[in-house]
Amino acid sequence: MMVLAGCQPSGKTPQHPTALPVLQLVSTQQLPTFKDDLAFLSLREAIHSSLSFYEHLPQERKIAFGEHQVSVSVLRESLTHFAKILESQPEKLEDSDFLGREFDVYRCAGGKSGNLLVTGYYEPVLQGSLQPTARYRYPLYRVPKDLVTIELSQFDPKRFGSERLVGRLDGDRVVPYYTRAEIDGQGKLERHQGQLSWLDDPIAVYFLHIQGSGVIRLEDEHTFRVGYAGGNGRPYRSIGKFLLDKGVVAPEDMSLQAIRSYLQQHPEDVDEVLSFNESYVFFRNVTGGPVGNLGYLVTAGRSIATDQRYYPKGGLAFLVSDKPRLDANGRSMGWEPFHRWVLNQDTGGAIRGPSRIDLFCGTGEPAEAVAGPMKQDGVCYFLLKKGSILEDRATENN
Repeated sequence: MMVLAGCQPSGKTPQHPTALPVLQLVSTQQLPTFKDDLAFLSLREAIHSSLSFYEHLPQERKIAFGEHQVSVSVLRESLTHFAKILESQPEKLEDSDFLGREFDVYRCAGGKSGNLLVTGYYEPVLQGSLQPTARYRYPLYRVPKDLVTIELSQFDPKRFGSERLVGRLDGDRVVPYYTRAEIDGQGKLERHQGQLSWLDDPIAVYFLHIQGSGVIRLEDEHTFRVGYAGGNGRPYRSIGKFLLDKGVVAPEDMSLQAIRSYLQQHPEDVDEVLSFNESYVFFRNVTGGPVGNLGYLVTAGRSIATDQRYYPKGGLAFLVSDKPRLDANGRSMGWEPFHRWVLNQDTGGAIRGPSRIDLFCGTGEPAEAVAGPMKQDGVCYFLLKKGSILEDRATENN
């Protein structure tokens, strides 16, 4: 969800760093076993969000599908067809032969191993205040009034695609927006009075930026949700990698929990580590639940975030990987496989390239316990209604 380097990546699909296509058509002999490990109620909710997204778009609009593009109408028809099967013949969704006749199945290209890196994200529940106090001193900001967004497609759509610049005016010049260090360390936004709420921990604020949404619990036990509203246009840089490069966290131990633990044990390093990531997120109030970059609710266990320069927004997919197995107290007891239908409904500054998928794991501490350690190999398949991509290209050529 975060705009990168002051310039959002082009709508044109970047060249894949390997010789393999980003999405490879799978033969009927190579289809996976489509066995879902979750109840279908959550799948219906996720499908509803994607269909609502498609219904509000021009049906001829093109959306990235690997190195190619497909129209919204193809994605909508494919998902509608799947939804009808779900309602009338749900047992067929575990029948690979049947699905191979009804859909074209495309495997996502992985890295050197051939697999994807599958991680998890979640919606934290954090203690906060609507007013600054001695305890609650770390603000969440709304989009600042002086932030300027320039849609470059309005100047030359063929050259810039969907690129845009994010910055601010300095006299008659547009310059990059303030960095994390300038906002949090130098108080550059305090004069705008755009604080949405205050938290009691700068580390919690940072991780809320990374997750993109959260629940704020006030001292009177009332709660409200905040969600991503925009970014400062600066490049996302991983503080996990920063700690690895410093040699203070071992690669095999790296997780969200390991980063938090290191920062809590070394408060003198917090400003330096957090400021390494110049990217900064601004928030807004949201209702009903966490919202993905489609503008609709994401569904725990069903919504994924990808680099949507490569994979279709709202698209239907089947994901296979591993997740932590937890005991009754939320402690990890090792790993177990999962395999399920998912919808591509979010993106993020850390999810770059065709070899990354981030699974939304839910809200609160149980979801954090699953999402935090996840960095597993996985495979993912996107589906389109049989023959629809060829029909779409034929229509385009005519």
